[in-house]
Amino acid sequence: MKYTRIIQEHIEANLFKNKVIIIYGARRVGKTTLSKSILQKHENGKYINCELLQNKIALETTNSEALRSFLGKDKIVVLDEAQYIKDIGLTLKIINDSFPDLQLIVTGSSSFELGNTISEPLTGRSRQYLLMPFSAEEILQNYSSVDLNARLGNILRFGLYPEVFDNPEEDMLEELNNIASNYLYKDVLQFERLKRSDLLLNLLRALAFQVGSEVSFNELSKTIGTSVQTVQKYIQLLEKSFVIFRLGSFSRNLRKEIAKSQKIFFYDLGIRNAIIQNFNPIDLRNDVGGLWENFCILERIKFAQYHRLFSNTFFWRTYDQKEIDFIEEHSGKLHAYEFKYNPKSNVKWPKEFLETYPDSSFTVVDRENYLEKLHQNEID
Repeated sequence: MKYTRIIQEHIEANLFKNKVIIIYGARRVGKTTLSKSILQKHENGKYINCELLQNKIALETTNSEALRSFLGKDKIVVLDEAQYIKDIGLTLKIINDSFPDLQLIVTGSSSFELGNTISEPLTGRSRQYLLMPFSAEEILQNYSSVDLNARLGNILRFGLYPEVFDNPEEDMLEELNNIASNYLYKDVLQFERLKRSDLLLNLLRALAFQVGSEVSFNELSKTIGTSVQTVQKYIQLLEKSFVIFRLGSFSRNLRKEIAKSQKIFFYDLGIRNAIIQNFNPIDLRNDVGGLWENFCILERIKFAQYHRLFSNTFFWRTYDQKEIDFIEEHSGKLHAYEFKYNPKSNVKWPKEFLETYPDSSFTVVDRENYLEKLHQNEID
């Protein structure tokens, strides 16, 4: 089935405004498909795979005439996996400044390399977009909400990578293990020249078992047998390669609010489950709460990212164990979410939080109302 990525509309609205369009995202989330879909709407367009040596050599120059000769007279050019180009930020700056009528679309699967080399040269010259695995909103293009809910258990088990979703179980397992083994760590290991890939995998396993729980760098360092500094470095690399993301704790008015804790979640639950090799059905699992929390937070982040709703995100907990799963802060207001897979769960409103932050809202999200509650533009 064909899916139109929601972010495509926003990207197309910003074409030909003398800005480089940059699409970030992990490998295999559909960046190439998205960029080619945009390219197909234009007659004078060119696709360039920057992993190919001849293209890499041609683009590693500051000679504008050489760049013009290579790019040709096309009006829109896609540079796919551009992090392979040395000093790519400077190259993009020269192209953007020298040929203002040329629209560049640049994709990259490792922001730790691409981002570090483009941020300064492209200041004020780019628009950046993060592409993630499918969202529920995108799946609804081809499925009814009833059909989607019927597949919810499989989504929590196998995730939403485009080449994974809704395939036969055997194919989903094959593809997920392929991504996890051959693609997931490729950029981290290659660009950072990490010698201890075993440490990286052990760290990911430890993080996978702690989804939904607060993370301690000290405990992680003891668990995998390395320094706290190494743990912090590897987590930063995994964040920048779009394997994991983290939430910090919200603290403002109460002394007993925990201020420096953090939780770590995965950009795809199928990858998380592949790391620990647990694809058991939902009714046989003891980690459904963590899976549901990860799914809901990620779904809300996708909605906000794709609809350009910019906010700060946190979780909240006090030393006496009162907690809220997810908080969005925007327009001077706080929006609190509690995630419960079971719609019959008894959820008490966090009275202390609401008294301390009286203008905040509180929403309980379960498997029966998540499509409505997570897809609301509360900023309006």
